[in-house]
Order: sequence, then structure tokens, then C-alpha cells
Amino acid sequence: MAETTTGRRERKKARTRQALADAALRLFTERGFDNVGVREVAEAADVSLSTLFKHFPNKEALVFDLDADIESALVAAVRDRAPGQPVLHALRDHMVHTRTVIRADDPFFVLVESTPALRDYARLMWSRHEKTLAAALADATGLAPDTPAVAGLARFALEAPSIASASDDPARTMRELFTLLEHGWATTPLAQQEGRPGQDG
Repeated sequence: MAETTTGRRERKKARTRQALADAALRLFTERGFDNVGVREVAEAADVSLSTLFKHFPNKEALVFDLDADIESALVAAVRDRAPGQPVLHALRDHMVHTRTVIRADDPFFVLVESTPALRDYARLMWSRHEKTLAAALADATGLAPDTPAVAGLARFALEAPSIASASDDPARTMRELFTLLEHGWATTPLAQQEGRPGQDG
């Protein structure tokens, strides 16, 4: 009985959280982030203001309701990768499957990019994810989290989606970016062209 009650309570919390996040995104998209107050979001989701703050510590967090899930998935991509799969390939596949569905014209992306407070919050969020990912990579490779290889891969993996999302084929672009990281600049067509006779260095 206790498990049933706990499960029901957790499902209710999840529904409330989702209702708040959905209401926030709708209102922010329609009227702009700065023109909507948290009380209006709570009213739109039919909950009290105190309930809102139980789920979200601040207004910006309403937009990034999947923050914890994103971070957990990054760690899992490295930790739970297939036996023998390089961490680089595991991260590449994870990013292709999860981060290439957001396009530059997506309402969420437009909202974040057009709102300084949300851009700053996203940057801080990704910085925290970067440290967590670096720690997971360190565990997987035996290297220290602050070594250039580990820190660089964590930074690269989290920056790549912003480049891929602006392309016509985000998934293809994401793979190309990771190929560049894996094989280096010297293997790219431009680098090969630069090395041809008659090219100014």
C-alpha cells in the first residue's frame, strides 16, 4: 500500500511539474519571457505560487525543466555505453539522437536566443553539465577531469549542438563535427587543399 501511495504521489508531482513547464513555455512564447510573471504561470497551471516554487527555484528554471534529465542522460551515455565502444562514439551517438531535433527556428530555441536572461541561464546550466560530463569521462578513461583531452571533449560535446542546430541537416553536421574531432583538421578537404602546391601558407 505504501508503494502505491508513493507512486501515486510521484505521478501527481510529475503532472504538476509538466503542467507548469507547459504553461510557462506557452506564455513565454506568446508574450515574451520578460512580460510574464511567475504568478501568471502558476495561475495558468491552476496551482499556487508556493507549489510552483516547490518544483522550480526560479523563473528561468521553468524553461529548462528537463535540466536534470539532460545531465543524467549525458552521464549514462558514457557510463552505460556498449562494451568496447569508444567514449567519443558514445557521445556522438547520444548527441545525434537527442540534440539534433532542435532546430534554429524551433520556438524554444528562438525564445532562449532572444532572451538575455535565458541565454545566461543556459550558459550556466551547460557549464555545470560540462563539469559533470568531464567527471564521467574521467571515470571512463582513468584520466583526471581537468586534463585537456577530457575537459576538451566535454566542452566540445556540449557546444556541438549549437552549430548543428543551425544547419540544414543537424544530424549529418553533428557527425561531421565529431569526425573532425576524431581524425583531426589534417583530414578535412580544406586542409588537404591548403597543402597542395601553389597554395600560399
